[in-house]
Amino acid sequence: MVNFDNHVRRGHPIVFGLIILFGIIEVAISGWLTGTYNSHHDYLSLAVRDRTRYILFTSCWTVFFSLFYLALFWHSASTGSVLTSVMSHGFFLFLTWVLWVAAAASITSALGGGLDCKIMVTFALITVLFRGVSASRRGDGFRGQLVA
Repeated sequence: MVNFDNHVRRGHPIVFGLIILFGIIEVAISGWLTGTYNSHHDYLSLAVRDRTRYILFTSCWTVFFSLFYLALFWHSASTGSVLTSVMSHGFFLFLTWVLWVAAAASITSALGGGLDCKIMVTFALITVLFRGVSASRRGDGFRGQLVA
C-alpha cells in the first residue's frame, strides 16, 4: 500500500491556504458590495442585496473554518483527533460546498439566471473521455485506482 502521509502533510496547508486566500478575496468583494448597498441603497433589487449578504456570510464561514481546520492540522495532525479526521474534513468541505452552490445559484437567479456554461461541460466531457480511454488502455476498467 502506498503511503501518502508526506503528500498530505505538504498538500493540506497549500490547499487550505488557497481556500483561505480566495475566501478572503470573496469577503472583500462581497463586503464592499454589501457596504455600498447599505450606504447608498442602490442595489438592483432586494434579492440581489440579500443574496450578496448571503455570499458574505458564506465567505466568512469559509475563511473562519478553514483557518480553524488549518490550525488544528498543524497542532494535532500526527497525534490524531476527531476534529482532524477525514470524516470531519469531509463533513466541513461538503457543507461548505453546499453553501457555495446555494450562493452561486441564488445570485445567478437574482441576476436573471441562465449563465451559458456549454464550454465548461465540453471540457468536463473531454476530460472524462480522456481518463476513461487511459484507464481502458491500462486494463483497469471501472475497478482501477484514481491515481496510477
